[in-house]
Amino acid sequence: MLREKIEKHLLEIQKPSRYIGGEVGSVIKDKSKVDVRFAFCFPDTYDIGMSHLGMKILYSLTNERENYWCERCFAPSEDFENIMRQNDIPLYALESLDPIKDFDFIGFTMQYELSYTNVLNMLDLAGIPIFARDRTEKLTQIVVAGGPCVCNPEPLADFFDLFILGEGEEVNLELMDLYHEMKKQGASRKEFLRKACHIEGIYVPEFYKFHYKDDGTIERLEVTYNAPETVKKRIIKDFDKVYYPENFVVPFTEIVHDRVSVEVLRGCLRGCRFCQAGFIYRPLREKHTDTIVEQTKCLCENTGYDEVSLASLSTSDHSEIDPMLTKLLTYTAGEKINLSLPSLRVDNFSEELLEKIKRIRKSGLTFAPEASTQRLRDVINKNVSEDEIMNTCRIAFEGGYSSVKLYFMMGLPTETDEDIKGIAELAQRIIDLFYTMENRPKGRGVQISVSCATFVPKPFTPFQFEPQDTRKMIEHKQKLLLDSVNKKRVKVSYHDADVSILEAVLAKGDRRLCDVVYTAWKKGCKFDSWGEHYRFDKWLEAFEECGVDPSFYANRRIEYDEILPWGHLDYYVSHEFFVRENKTAHEAVTTPHCRLKCSGCGVNKEIGGRCFD
Repeated sequence: MLREKIEKHLLEIQKPSRYIGGEVGSVIKDKSKVDVRFAFCFPDTYDIGMSHLGMKILYSLTNERENYWCERCFAPSEDFENIMRQNDIPLYALESLDPIKDFDFIGFTMQYELSYTNVLNMLDLAGIPIFARDRTEKLTQIVVAGGPCVCNPEPLADFFDLFILGEGEEVNLELMDLYHEMKKQGASRKEFLRKACHIEGIYVPEFYKFHYKDDGTIERLEVTYNAPETVKKRIIKDFDKVYYPENFVVPFTEIVHDRVSVEVLRGCLRGCRFCQAGFIYRPLREKHTDTIVEQTKCLCENTGYDEVSLASLSTSDHSEIDPMLTKLLTYTAGEKINLSLPSLRVDNFSEELLEKIKRIRKSGLTFAPEASTQRLRDVINKNVSEDEIMNTCRIAFEGGYSSVKLYFMMGLPTETDEDIKGIAELAQRIIDLFYTMENRPKGRGVQISVSCATFVPKPFTPFQFEPQDTRKMIEHKQKLLLDSVNKKRVKVSYHDADVSILEAVLAKGDRRLCDVVYTAWKKGCKFDSWGEHYRFDKWLEAFEECGVDPSFYANRRIEYDEILPWGHLDYYVSHEFFVRENKTAHEAVTTPHCRLKCSGCGVNKEIGGRCFD
């Protein structure tokens, strides 16, 4: 019945292949032989969700178990959503085309804050009560979430039964095993949650109640049902042996990253003070070169893709980067497969690495100085000098490149107008370098692309205590930058200030924001990360109606001794380390990266010794 309803309307919508399933590599099972069904939901379109590596890993891992079935589900675009609502088509999973309300688990991966309203919209489309408190006591429809945003899940706490903190390869199956056993026993939802909260990495928000002071800060946290006082994230210790799929689902339609992805390392050793991913994924763990090459070969042969990307936070920090690329290029060149190498750093860029990159990439090079002046780079602990930036550009120009893209952040702590002007000045010095080089590419002019993101203070970083610039301050700096650049040779782009403001509020918010998210969704907010859908005016109405001041979360400095909305969640890096690093930042003093010297962040204690010998 549902299949017939769907097929009837496919020619009325854009990209109907998003909604039909049946792709090569998708897993179909006999429902009568399945004990636990998991709907893996990505709260954005198919094109974006199918590019997500985490979904590929957990999809295949779960389906390795014969009696468990993981299926995929994505947020429908507006044209198909309208058809679904008009024709009573509930949100369904692509493999079986069954409504996800009939599944045991409805799991969301939370990759960015501006997808929060999409979660509510998908639950509503599925016919699942949006608030956890409204769901039946029957053990079914367990709504869960994982991903980087759940390091502060409080703005979503009222909508989820539980959150999975950290890496999911082990804990997901442990959770499903517990569910399977308790379902056979006829347990209730509450009985299951009371057991589940004692699995390391599982946070059940219902068992935690916040009490607030008159000034809006948190007075205390009350823990009930004998739940853990602190919930620790899960971590995969032997990354070289962790499960990795031998096959991916191959879409019928083009997606954002339409290629094989091979994860080469997880975590980061750099300690950039603004970077949440660099801290919540610690410690750095890397795969052996032979493992990377074998996984690349396996996936390319099984999927038929002719492009492979190396996934990491900082690929060039792999300790075997040169031999790894040599072996990979031997294979990919012979098979006529393109190799994509993102995440390059200025301070370990070399002529040898460039020669390898030239065999891989024909377009321009991209680097991220993040700040224009040495003082500000020291504040954020970028540990990159201007000499290294200029030397990298020189190597690139000598190697035949004439275009370079530079990423910066705007609104960083202690930033001044001189730092903003410094972006234009640094771009001009790179232009001047190009024209002073005798062996520069002939017959072409240089082009510098400058991309500026607005700084968003995030939990579990040394800058979690910092206020974000106000909208007026952001717009002033954007205009100052535009007025300062050489418009003939420098192309400038930057993020919308309103988008960054909402991201900061949701990133650092507490449970009082649940009503704001719900109210914004009721006003029509969804796909907030898409410019054509973003309605900041509706969000402001929601804040006002709920009596919540967004500036309390975005523009207020947090005191070091405040109770944080995420303070009961442990991602291994200690609060004391973040305080120390924040103070060091305001002194413009850098901290060496982990291979040079242990900074005592706390991760080493959790893994039973030094991260690097």
